[in-house]
Amino acid sequence: MELFGIPSQALFGQLLIGLINGSFYALLSLGLAVIFGLLNIINFSHGAQYMMGAFVAYLSLQWFGLNYWLALVVAPLVVGATGVVVERTMLVRLYKLDHLYGLLLTFGLALILQGLFRNAYGASGMPYAVPEVFQGAVDLGFMFLPKYRAWVIVASMLICFSTWFVIERTKLGAYLRAATENPSLVQAFGINVPRMITLTYGFGVGLAALAGVMAAPIYQVSPMMGADIIIVVFAVVVIGGMGSIMGSILSGFGLGLIEGLTKVVYPEASNTVIFVIMAIVLLIKPAGLFGTEK
Repeated sequence: MELFGIPSQALFGQLLIGLINGSFYALLSLGLAVIFGLLNIINFSHGAQYMMGAFVAYLSLQWFGLNYWLALVVAPLVVGATGVVVERTMLVRLYKLDHLYGLLLTFGLALILQGLFRNAYGASGMPYAVPEVFQGAVDLGFMFLPKYRAWVIVASMLICFSTWFVIERTKLGAYLRAATENPSLVQAFGINVPRMITLTYGFGVGLAALAGVMAAPIYQVSPMMGADIIIVVFAVVVIGGMGSIMGSILSGFGLGLIEGLTKVVYPEASNTVIFVIMAIVLLIKPAGLFGTEK
């Protein structure tokens, strides 16, 4: 069976791959949007923290026998805690300075982390087993859907839209947004703004680590896995609008699908299509599709 002259199995297969990639784009860009939108920090170490999440899952299995489900809890907590330390010791000094200083600091931190892990574990990827409950695939008639990949898509959507709901529709989210605009006023209500900012950064970093654990069975665990994806994720954030939570989520999933479709229609452009879209969006709407001019 063919659709638009393309074998349906190939089309749906590439769209599935695109949706899986989009799940990770959405999760990572969500963490970046939370950090930038609420802290005004461009966190270039996000890819390295994504890689650290995968390594925590891998090493906790090797050293302590912790399975995938425990790693989903442990890795965000461990990597999020390192993010708290970074925020309290380094980033806190940069909040009143230009965004460029935060970008340079986190870029340098990313290079240090990648170098340390590469020296310790080499550049080649290490396998991480798919959880037993998600091994195998489901026959949909027109294609086979691997169970683990279906789990990744569903879990990513749930995490993304839950985070959006908390930030945009709850009292806690209102306090976070208010602390960004007028920290003195929020402090007057008895809320510890510095602690709130620290925990927000830790949460954004934890999202990257969570994505790393979910990516480990698909892409393997490698010191450079974050460097391979972070540039694309920044393009996704720019297209959606810097600091826009919903923009990051929708752009992440949507661009993943576009990338997958491009691999079928015009494979040579699949590695550049997102950047072409970014250039067009910046020309038409510099603030991004869902961003607002400040």
